[in-house]
Amino acid sequence: MKRVPHITLEDIARQLDVSRVTVSKALRGHPDISQEMTKRVRKVADDLGYSPNIIARSLSARRSNMIGLVVPKIAHFFFGAVIESVYNTAFEHNVETILTVSQENAEREKKHLQTLVSMRVDGIIISISQETHDLDIFRWIRQMGIPLLFLDRRPDPPLPGFSSVLVDDRGGTLRAIDHAVAVGYRKLAYIGGGPHINIGKERFAGFEQALEKHGIPLRKNWVIRGGFGRDDGYNGFMQLHRSGDLPEFIFAVTYPVALGVYEAAKVLGVRIPEDVDIMSFGDSDVTRFITPSLSCVNQPTLELGSKAVELLLSIIANPDSVADQHVIVPTDLILRETCVRERPSRRQEAG
Repeated sequence: MKRVPHITLEDIARQLDVSRVTVSKALRGHPDISQEMTKRVRKVADDLGYSPNIIARSLSARRSNMIGLVVPKIAHFFFGAVIESVYNTAFEHNVETILTVSQENAEREKKHLQTLVSMRVDGIIISISQETHDLDIFRWIRQMGIPLLFLDRRPDPPLPGFSSVLVDDRGGTLRAIDHAVAVGYRKLAYIGGGPHINIGKERFAGFEQALEKHGIPLRKNWVIRGGFGRDDGYNGFMQLHRSGDLPEFIFAVTYPVALGVYEAAKVLGVRIPEDVDIMSFGDSDVTRFITPSLSCVNQPTLELGSKAVELLLSIIANPDSVADQHVIVPTDLILRETCVRERPSRRQEAG
């Protein structure tokens, strides 16, 4: 297929026998240009198939009206919903969003960040991969003068000089375990999530805090640390089962981890919730297709995405602001068919 040549301002100016500056001002609706000339310029631009060179425009205006978004996964309910919220909120502010996906790979994430910087985006929103340990790329972006904001996932401990919009990971987990204990469980396990990312550290801290609150000892063999994916849940449950000492209840650090637990339980013939019960941090639109339907800590994805864009745009508009800003968005519980009813026999066994 023959490539169509790119139409320039000079092409339009030549067609109308006017200057390039006149064409540029007319396309931007500048008051120096009459309405009649503006209409003529825009008609010729449409007829020729003109589209503006965004990169060139950003060089002259020092603003591109574009932001970059880096997420670990796209085929994931949480990130899919957050992406949609980011896009919609940015669009409302007349800002375009450039989406990149790291696939939980730190090197790919680094290349995406370098590409976004080369495209001269005005700012970047990122949810880091579970493999991200080298933080020099973020310091380099700050040196380049490009605001970067962490969404949901950030390095732990947090990097000075960067703002964030996060979920109340610790509080949400604490609420979930409070509910599990209220149902009657005292043999509780935890699967998934490394401590170098805030969500892994904070959710486990909430789990520990809840056990201490209720006077329940932490069993190290019932804590399986790892990643945030389905394989981590599957392998984690297999490890628990091999120990020969199953807990009554499992808290899964993410929804995909919970799905992995479901898969392993089915392979092993372990019944949910009769033999072992479960709750996850995070929801999914596929919940209606699994049996029993999963209770969870609900993350407000719409609010997360919109607050991230609004905070980033505020930082872009006020580059001299030096104070880091950290927004914590609260969670709530969604109770379905797991972890919802009293089990007297288990209470007696535990007591």
